[in-house]
Amino acid sequence: MQDSQPSAVRLADALSELNPQQRDAVLFGVTAGAPATPPLLVIAGAGSGKTNTLAHRVAHLIINGADPHRIMMLTFSRRAAAEMDRRVGHVLRQVMKLASTQSPPSLPWSGTFHALGARLLREYAGHIGLADDFTVHDRGDAEDLMGIARHDLGLSATEKRFPLKATCLSVYSRTVNSQAPLTEVLDQHFPWCAAWHDELRKLFAAYVDAKQAQHALDYDDLLVYWAEMMEIPELAAAVSARFDHILIDEYQDTNRLQAAILLAMKPDGRGLTVVGDDAQSIYSFRAATVRNILDFPGQFATPADVITLDRNYRSTQPILDASNAVIALSSERYAKALWTDRASELRPRLVTVSDEAGQARWVADQVLAQREAGTVLKSQAVLFRTGSHSANLELELTRRNIPFVKFGGLKFLEAAHVKDVLSLLRWAQNPRSRLAGFRVTQLVPGVGPATAGKLLDAMETSTAPMDTLRAFTFPGAAGADWQTLVAAYDILRRPDATWPADMDTALEWYLPQLVRLFEDAPVRQGDLDQLSRIAALYGSREQFLTELTLDPPDATSDESGVPLRDEDYLILSTIHSAKGQEWKAVYVLNVIDGCIPSDMSTGTAAEIEEERRLLYVAMTRAKESLQLVVPQRFYVHNQTGRGDRHVYASRTRFIPDAVAKLFDAYPKRPPPGEPILGAVPPSVLPRVDIGGRLRGRWS
Repeated sequence: MQDSQPSAVRLADALSELNPQQRDAVLFGVTAGAPATPPLLVIAGAGSGKTNTLAHRVAHLIINGADPHRIMMLTFSRRAAAEMDRRVGHVLRQVMKLASTQSPPSLPWSGTFHALGARLLREYAGHIGLADDFTVHDRGDAEDLMGIARHDLGLSATEKRFPLKATCLSVYSRTVNSQAPLTEVLDQHFPWCAAWHDELRKLFAAYVDAKQAQHALDYDDLLVYWAEMMEIPELAAAVSARFDHILIDEYQDTNRLQAAILLAMKPDGRGLTVVGDDAQSIYSFRAATVRNILDFPGQFATPADVITLDRNYRSTQPILDASNAVIALSSERYAKALWTDRASELRPRLVTVSDEAGQARWVADQVLAQREAGTVLKSQAVLFRTGSHSANLELELTRRNIPFVKFGGLKFLEAAHVKDVLSLLRWAQNPRSRLAGFRVTQLVPGVGPATAGKLLDAMETSTAPMDTLRAFTFPGAAGADWQTLVAAYDILRRPDATWPADMDTALEWYLPQLVRLFEDAPVRQGDLDQLSRIAALYGSREQFLTELTLDPPDATSDESGVPLRDEDYLILSTIHSAKGQEWKAVYVLNVIDGCIPSDMSTGTAAEIEEERRLLYVAMTRAKESLQLVVPQRFYVHNQTGRGDRHVYASRTRFIPDAVAKLFDAYPKRPPPGEPILGAVPPSVLPRVDIGGRLRGRWS
């Protein structure tokens, strides 16, 4: 009795830091012994502490007897999974009063949909016709393979313009993720490709054949194979039986394929907890659908319970009042009004400027003023609908020597030198990976596409790929360089190869190629050093290649440039990239019709509603200061080739007059009849007949 009382007290202390709605979400359906809980939907408003709530729920399940190995925790990034694991561990350590030398229980099945899908597919590979040494193609590799299939079918030499490989892959990806017919996808999202329906079907069939021949999967396959596996009753039962509880973060960002997987895992909803916010569903371009979260409660025989977290810990009340008013005009949503105890006299501001140049000057002035008032640049962010909208501002910031970092740019895995090293490791892991082998062999001086193709053809049909490589007749110009590659590949293919020593072997071979191929080799070597450090975090080459592909680092070392060497820097970001972030001061550019909503996203009511949610997401990133900037003239690049033009803009339709009253307007306009400060009284101005003056020029 003496042991249980302190534990109960510590559990109560852990829950005391939560508000009543958060506690309800943590405790819902959880009893001693932790049998499967009823289905639960937690609607977590922006800044409402959902991650903390979800972590407490997982910890509470474990404290009540749930086996951490039988809990699946699905997030949308590896970093989010690691953070969830850390927070769960913190609560468990607090309640279980563990010594500093004791580790709290971890969550071995915590990760992204794609990463956990890859693990399950490897475990069940023999049952679903997969080779257990399959490799995972990143986006670039998938595009290249689509391009090869496109060329082989003669679609690169059509009389009329055929979609490029990147577009073809986008069509394929949206089709499989949305589970919609190809015709529907083309009509709604790629109308300019609709005439190629039959050719695209043949292309996608060839693409699937090519992947299977090379024992390769792309991102989408990790979900497609998982979903297909769950349609086999025996396999579905076996996989589902492994997990008592499945918890999903950011459920509004799931697509139909992901929702189908979850419903197949837990068809009655028992043990299923999903957390998200329909008001922040902004990723339809990735085939995410807000319908998943809107329809969730009614998908089970016993409807899911819904708990709403509406207390906001991020923003001041005036910012929340304006944000609530914007989203309240949505046609369909879960009703909630975010509130906070953070009172403030400072209201959000609607700023009208002349044009984009005026917008850039205004934002730069405000950023510097905030900095002088004590808000460092890193605590300020400028958000925009698309990357091109910040062009004028970037010039103005550079002119004024205001350092900044723009989210976006060259991704880590897209850098040529990183792809080279990963291709060598992938080729060693899977000799049938034709794309990897084709890239690596041509890094050797004197080896071209024809030689590389002959080698790979021979290795593809060989039962002993290493012997084939050793015996291959290499071009005379390749000489010792070819032998060096063969030696490195031999080491990487040995059964006793160890990790991360394999990375050292790959880098030892590649660094001379790096120096030969790139003038900025020292800068690029920084990326390879980072790659080596990342490799040390993984237990095997297979795990490293799979998880790095699924959740890559954000940027290469040459992207950040000078600003990161400064003591401080301003954040520039698209609204999509800003989701989940927060700053003291936020400026939103081009809050006008044609930009928010984008004129490319007003074709349907659903598209317009997503654009409204996009503005809401931007506004709710602000903690203390929010400014929406409205240029009266906006520059439009004409893609028809008939020149560029300025258009007169109007404030976004998402802020009608009734909502605008919740903002302070700038510049302030005097009441009707009141003279403008500093204006010359009309009575003292001369009367001039301009028309007569003009007529006189021609008399």
